[in-house]
Parts: sequence; structure tokens; C-alpha cells
Amino acid sequence: MTKSKKSKKPADTSNATQNVQAGSSNATPDIPEVGTSASAIHPFGPPLPNPATGSANPSASLTALWNYICPALDHIVRSPANNTAKAPPIDVAYHMGIHTAVYNYFTSQSESAVPGAVREMSFGAALSRPDKGKAVSGTDLYEKLDGYYADTAREVFLGAPHDDASLVFYLVPCFQRYSSGVQSVNRLLNYVNRHYVKRAVDEDRGWLRLADVFDAVAKIIQEDDTREKIQQKLRERRVEELKKWGYREDGPPELLAYIEAFAEAASPPDRIVPLTAMGYRRFRIECLDPLLVVPKIKKPKKKKIPFPERWRTADA
Repeated sequence: MTKSKKSKKPADTSNATQNVQAGSSNATPDIPEVGTSASAIHPFGPPLPNPATGSANPSASLTALWNYICPALDHIVRSPANNTAKAPPIDVAYHMGIHTAVYNYFTSQSESAVPGAVREMSFGAALSRPDKGKAVSGTDLYEKLDGYYADTAREVFLGAPHDDASLVFYLVPCFQRYSSGVQSVNRLLNYVNRHYVKRAVDEDRGWLRLADVFDAVAKIIQEDDTREKIQQKLRERRVEELKKWGYREDGPPELLAYIEAFAEAASPPDRIVPLTAMGYRRFRIECLDPLLVVPKIKKPKKKKIPFPERWRTADA
């Protein structure tokens, strides 16, 4: 037993040494060779580094914040990638810097906007309208992101080929690349959903508003209905709207969020929806809807039959 153990160790070591020296395929190249390109190590290349801002505060204004996060958006959504199912990454420090800058921007703007609102109106009116102005609610950044997605989707539409046979082969990978970028940005700017979108939905500014279902619910409301019964009827009406998109009450719990994302993406552009649905909605409006428009064919003008010359002479 002792001899067998001693004989195995030098044999294994020598075989491993020979494999490495000879470049055998059995050796696992865990460490890349010198001169290996970064794209061979990272499929998307190295992550986008955190840009140097110096002493500037990215959360000082909307312009400063947008200039700070825009390179990340371009890298995640617009940069070319071989794998369209996954967006190119950014550096961890850059990711944390964006999250911190967005948080500080919302916090500072909310704190600085309250005294201005109090100066403009009475104290009671200021408390009754806390969302006066875009700085408090975050509408400025939300609209900026919406415009960014609109420009990106419009670029996809303008690059579409005129040949119907090649349109599908162009559109599918473009949408996959766009979709992966939209989902990555949604995770990157999740604080916008938490701070602004959630509050807007609670304030009846979401994809389905009370005015959309009030007429239908008002017809079935009775005089003796309590507030709880009216709210229950409103919830039932909301379920009826979701069933148009394939929702089933006996379905799994995650089906509700999945179906609601469809309804949010199909909503008008004035409705406040999460960032993922906002990106899909802009792709529908700026790219898909123009492609589905049937061009108007001009009817050819009827040619006037010339009056025979011999008939003219006969009449004369």
C-alpha cells in the first residue's frame, strides 16, 4: 500500500507537467495567455467604467444627473452586442454611483421644493397638493427617460428595410437587443419606480384610472352600497380589463404581474407605468405602429376619351 501511494504522486505530477508543456487539450486554460483580447474574456468587452466627475455633484440638477447616467444608458441599450439576450454590463462602482445620484436627486429636489410651494400658496393648500411641480414628483426625469426610449425606438424604425421578407430578420434581433437593455435599465433605475411610479399609481395616474371604469361601475352602483362594496366593484372591473389580456383568476400568482405588464405597455403615453413597460410602449408607438400602417394607394385618374374629330366636323 505504501509503495503504490508513492508511485502515484510522481506519475500524476509528470503527466500534468507534460500536458502543460505540450499544450495538450486535457489541460484546462484557467488563466488567459498574455495578449488575449478583452472581448475573448468578456463577451461584451470590459464593463463600462465609472466616468470621472471630479468635484461635480451629479445630483445637483437634472442636466448634471442626465449627463452622468446617459453614457450608461447608451452602453446598455444602444451599444452593439453579439448576444442580444443580455445587455452589456457597467462597472459596479458606476452602478452604485447612478443609484446614489438618483436617490440624492429625488431627496434634494423634494426637500427644496416644499418651501417654494409654501411660499406660493397657503400652508393648508400646500399640504393638500404635495405633488405640485415636476421637481417634487420626479416627472422631469421620467419624461427624460421616456424621450430617450422614443428616440431609440425611432432609430430602429428608421433602419428597417423596405423588403418585407427581410423585415422580420431585422426586427426580431433589434427588439431582443432593445428588450434586454430596457430590462437592465429597469433594474439600474429601480428607485424611479419605487419613488415616482408607485406614488403616481396610488394617485390614480397609472395605466387604468378611475375615470376609465367609473361609467361602467356607476351603472351597477345602488344607493345602499357601502364604500367597501363600491371598491369591490371597482376591483372586479379592473379584473375584467385584465382578462382582455389573458388573465385568469385561477392562474398562478405571477400571472397577474405578467398580464398587467402587457396592459401597461398598451396604455396611452400619458399614463404612468414602470420603466420596463414604458420602454415597450415606446417601441410599440415609435416602431411597430408605423410599420403596421397600411399605405394609402392613390387611385389612378380616369383618362378622358378624346372626342373623335370626325364627329366634330359632322356637328359643325
